[in-house]
Amino acid sequence: MKRAMLWMCAAAPLLAQPVVAPTAERVGRIRGSDFHNYNIVQSWELGYRFRSVDGNAGKYRSDVNFGNGVRLLAGAFAMYSKDGRGRYFDELVANTQGLGNDPYQSVIFRLRKNRLYRYDFRWWLNDFFNPALTIARGLHAHNTERRFQDHDFTLFPDSNFRLFLGYTRNVQDGPALSTVALFDSRGDEFPLFTDVRRQRNEFRFGGETRVFGFRLNAFYGLDNFREDSLYTIPAPQAGANPGDANRLDAFRRAEPYHGNSPYWRVGIFREGERLYAVNGRFTYTAGQRDFVLDETAIGTARFGAAANRQILTFGNARRPVATGNLNVALLPGSRFTITNHTAFHNIRMEGDAAYRELDNATLSFETLRFQYLGIRTFSNSTDFNARLSPRFGLFGGYHYANRLIGSVQDVQVPGFPAPRPPRSEQTNQLHSGIFGVRLKPAKPFTIQFDGEIGRADRPIQPTSERNYHALGARADYRGRTLRLSALVRTNYNFNSVQLSAFSSRSRQYAADASWTPKPWFALDSGYSKLHLDTAGGIAYFLSFQLTEGERSLFFSNIHSGHLTARLSWRRADFQAGYTRVQDTGDGRGTPFRSIGSALPLFQAAQTFPLSFESPQARLSIRLHERLRVNAGYQYYRYTEEFSANQNYRAHTGFTSLLWSF
Repeated sequence: MKRAMLWMCAAAPLLAQPVVAPTAERVGRIRGSDFHNYNIVQSWELGYRFRSVDGNAGKYRSDVNFGNGVRLLAGAFAMYSKDGRGRYFDELVANTQGLGNDPYQSVIFRLRKNRLYRYDFRWWLNDFFNPALTIARGLHAHNTERRFQDHDFTLFPDSNFRLFLGYTRNVQDGPALSTVALFDSRGDEFPLFTDVRRQRNEFRFGGETRVFGFRLNAFYGLDNFREDSLYTIPAPQAGANPGDANRLDAFRRAEPYHGNSPYWRVGIFREGERLYAVNGRFTYTAGQRDFVLDETAIGTARFGAAANRQILTFGNARRPVATGNLNVALLPGSRFTITNHTAFHNIRMEGDAAYRELDNATLSFETLRFQYLGIRTFSNSTDFNARLSPRFGLFGGYHYANRLIGSVQDVQVPGFPAPRPPRSEQTNQLHSGIFGVRLKPAKPFTIQFDGEIGRADRPIQPTSERNYHALGARADYRGRTLRLSALVRTNYNFNSVQLSAFSSRSRQYAADASWTPKPWFALDSGYSKLHLDTAGGIAYFLSFQLTEGERSLFFSNIHSGHLTARLSWRRADFQAGYTRVQDTGDGRGTPFRSIGSALPLFQAAQTFPLSFESPQARLSIRLHERLRVNAGYQYYRYTEEFSANQNYRAHTGFTSLLWSF
């Protein structure tokens, strides 16, 4: 889990890297234009994107995915009644981005009539392409499109009694590749074609009222989910290892997964009081799912014998979920605050589910039955914040969490019925404390020290937090033209369970600076380093022998830096920036290092050095009060140290006109 989180951190700057378009400058009059009893403010940016990719185009599409073509890069339109008494509406707002075949598109629309109604509409499109890592040999890939839309309608938005109606739709479809292992644990891997078809529809309505100083709202909704993806092979397959006898001649897997989740959501709020504030929320969802997996595989086993396998899994599960939380804040004075947070979460999966596998060669059945899984979590935390003087403050708190997991699973063999086993349970309790100090030695300068210590008695997973502590410090300087900040944080976790052991250590250092000496010139820069190393015990079978006493290790050192300059001169606005992210791993020059495990396959997975850099520049020239011409360029370079299979370089950019009419 820690390793996956680290890879996400390493990839986050790539995904969050701001693209060079659309343009940030404004056009048109600040106060807009008058039309009858309305004031209109609007701007539109129409342009052309271009790109050129050298290297792994699939990895580029997974990270960036911007292509060539004409786009409505951005659009903004706002229409307001000048006196708040429009005939049909008092506010109409629309914003768009990337329309016309960008991989990430959005539309936001709002229509409002004071004291009568408000309608909000949001639409997003995400063109997701993932060719998978090279370790999958190109057999795992997604090229799907996801479309979201939200509709919210409020009646009497400014009164003490309001009514709400809402609808949400989420659809994902497109082709994908997956794999399946057949016909036994030492068989072969075969590629599968998948027609992804998923959709979610949610309907909701509710109301809100104010009574005796409390604000109470309640919602009822119905969430419907459908999964109808189909897995097939277009032709007979020899598998990932064509030299063996394994062969797949026919395969079909249908696994429709449908369900409804009606829910209630209730909230109560008491705010604005001098001495206290109270808010609470409660939700209950009566989830219900019907599922079937019908799989047929026909081919040849690893010793050349004909193989014919059928698997049927079915069930009707109920998934009730109840959650609630209550927050109370005591405000005895302007310098002292005490808050208490109590939360409860309970989820159960119960029903009759069966896994049945038929071996046509021996006409034998294997059946597994599932009955129940429940997770109940209770947590409570009390925190205080005290400002003892303008230059000195304290904060701290105590947190407690109790989680109970229970399960019942039946395993039955035909002809030998067994009694239902008893319910198995495990409880984990976590006690943690936080503390900190705030200092203000000078008016523009602030320093904060904080820490947390936690102890859990029975962590659920080997990688869960057990005995951990975290320490941190932050310093900020905020002057008139100069702002500086620095951060250091450490987090250590040690977990030892009956069958394994796990420990992780992370250290983070960061510094940021911004300088605005003149209104027409500004600089922003920052640097951060994130170090992580983890060690976990592993046991595995190799050549039919159990290997124990080895460790799974991972090392990472992520360096991230950015520099941005902004310059405005007469009619021109110029911006240039550079971003670089590099994981130096543990400093090794080859993917193999004999520590932790003797297997080269494990040694190569102990670190993942890579680098990513992206310089960019943007120029905007004002031709007229209502017209600007813009141009921008951005370069991407991605490099993995141990393999060049996913490396790429990309030149991207745009030209556009930004106008208001």
